[in-house]
Amino acid sequence: MAPKRRPSRRTTARRSRTVDKKAAPNNGMAASRVIREVPPRAAAPTVSKAGAKPVESRGKYVYCVIRSEDALRFGAVGLGTVPAEVSTVHYKDIAAVVSDTPIEVLDATRENVLAHERVNEAVMRDHTVIPMSFGTVFKTRDDIIELLRGAYSAFIDVLLKMEDKVEFGLKVLWERDEVVKQIEREDDDVRQLKSEISSQSGPTYFARVQYGRLVEGALQARSERYVSEIFESLRDVAVASRANKPIGDKMIMNAAFLVSRDREQAFDAKVKTVGAKYAPLTFRYTGPWPPYNFVNIRLKLERATPGG
Repeated sequence: MAPKRRPSRRTTARRSRTVDKKAAPNNGMAASRVIREVPPRAAAPTVSKAGAKPVESRGKYVYCVIRSEDALRFGAVGLGTVPAEVSTVHYKDIAAVVSDTPIEVLDATRENVLAHERVNEAVMRDHTVIPMSFGTVFKTRDDIIELLRGAYSAFIDVLLKMEDKVEFGLKVLWERDEVVKQIEREDDDVRQLKSEISSQSGPTYFARVQYGRLVEGALQARSERYVSEIFESLRDVAVASRANKPIGDKMIMNAAFLVSRDREQAFDAKVKTVGAKYAPLTFRYTGPWPPYNFVNIRLKLERATPGG
């Protein structure tokens, strides 16, 4: 078991968008767009010192791990038809953020995933968090304490490295047909071959195959150049970055950036500046999130299983 990346924003986030349209060179293509999708925000929880020990009749759902010596309550913001009370379970100076839950396999429904993320986003306002993968359930508090004890050194190491840092996701998309038109205007070989195909009266199969190969090669080269330039442009406002596999035909970049909290505004401004430079592209970014893409702790303690 290991902390994992968050589920797709497309299915979980209620979007609040900011769109910046910048002027671009007059090359016959639409201006680039920079779209920021703001995470849905839970109502600010009331945090208080914990009192009586929670009931142990059910399993414990773990949302994240934080550094805290004080027992905390985050309010009724957890999973469940009636949102569960969220509190902490401690070992030394670290704590798991948990709520009671039935011991069962939880479906990754929109409501459940949003509840999981809602808790992590509420906790991260005041704490550095190590987010756990969705569906992490233990049978008892003692099992959670054993988890914290067994991986204590690893948790402390990651908490120190992630201190005061958050994650932003950035996806870059293009309209492939528009980029092909641009290539036809700018690439002499492609333009000449297309002209030959248009003027031929006989079979054009082999010429079309060659044209397709040239265009695909040009698209690949242009995509790689754009991505390399964007990563390089954002390097000075990010602590680290990670490239994930693009999804679908339109996406050429699917990346995560680890950003210091005091550099959030600088990152936001730089994304908008970079986006204004690339007319064919749409920049879509989200955050701040817990550092899902930058946490990798291997946890060996067996979790609860239904009927176990």
